[in-house]
Amino acid sequence: MNERSGLRSDADAIVAGALRDVLPDAAVEKALTGHSFAKGKVILVAVGKAAWQMAKKADELLGDRVHGGVVITKYEHVLAPIRGLDCHEAGHPIPDENSFAATEHALRLTEHLSADDTVVFLLSGGGSALFERPLIPAQELAEITKALLASGADIVEINTIRKRMSAVKGGRFGAHCAPAHVLSIVLSDIIGDPLDMIASGPAYPDRGSAAEAKAIAEKYRLKLSPQATALLDVPLPQELPHVETHITGSVRELCTAAAEECRALGYTPHILTDRLSCEARDAGRFLSAIAKTHANDGPVAYIAGGETVVHLTGHGKGGRNQEIALAAAEGLSGMENAAVFSFGSDGTDGPTDAAGGYADGHTMGQLAARGIRIDKVLRENDAYHALKSVDGLIVTGPTGTNVNDAAILLIR
Repeated sequence: MNERSGLRSDADAIVAGALRDVLPDAAVEKALTGHSFAKGKVILVAVGKAAWQMAKKADELLGDRVHGGVVITKYEHVLAPIRGLDCHEAGHPIPDENSFAATEHALRLTEHLSADDTVVFLLSGGGSALFERPLIPAQELAEITKALLASGADIVEINTIRKRMSAVKGGRFGAHCAPAHVLSIVLSDIIGDPLDMIASGPAYPDRGSAAEAKAIAEKYRLKLSPQATALLDVPLPQELPHVETHITGSVRELCTAAAEECRALGYTPHILTDRLSCEARDAGRFLSAIAKTHANDGPVAYIAGGETVVHLTGHGKGGRNQEIALAAAEGLSGMENAAVFSFGSDGTDGPTDAAGGYADGHTMGQLAARGIRIDKVLRENDAYHALKSVDGLIVTGPTGTNVNDAAILLIR
């Protein structure tokens, strides 16, 4: 095996092993095992990219105690029917009519409950788009979301706005379920695990302010209707005493799992951060700079977990993890013993079928031989097609989990 094929093989093994170690099954089991429920009904509501996996495990554990429920997840993420639960697929990152219809189903299931009833609410990232009853026209909500995404707003900024435009975000779903007890089991996809921001906090008290929302709207020059502008001032629930919340996993676990996989392959792992938050291409260039400094220190792995952003300047196809890898390719050019790869734990990076991207010292030369310039590709945000042409895509399919991204530099 030559150096390059060995690096790619190691990268694929690290991705597969890290994802296997952060599946939510064990976390859901830990949260539910030994939990006592009141004598009333148990309704199961699962929302997010990991909703199917979480719901399947919860249904196995709770069995006949479940009196019905609903699963709302991204397209192609329902892997099979689940007994007694209605599974819906819907739009992400922009909500669509299926998002709205599935949310109405969940609201009907959880209305008119008593204090003896329990709603088991399984929440993971992606819920902001998948779980939605908009308080403004759907077209305006879509335009606001697209504008924020295109401007490079981070997920906290986006959710600060979205929660105020929704009848189910910002604690409003939790309030809707009262007086029933809500057991909320959360898989975090946001740096620092802010419970009021994960999926826009449907069952958690709001910790933001109208002033913060207005500042974000002004920062990104959002064109809001008078109706949407007025909603920025509407108070969100500040207390939800009937809601019990458990965090089940986060990007910290993903970084730790990746480190263990690196160690098993003979690399000495270093977790640089689990709070990576910057422009995607800057992260890629930074990792390739580290590769040059430590080129003779291998075998070593440098790991950075978190969530980068992309400012859209073109009309191509790609995602933040693919841009990280492509941006690293120039700095890695000519290096025989280094590679950078980055992947989203949910298995989808942007509106593509790839989880992320891979680049090594040969990638830039291969692209150049095809007449592809990295700077032009990045301006067009077309990393997907560039990496696909040189076998640089990482494809896992839907993984059943969602705990942010990991970018990794390997030096053999």
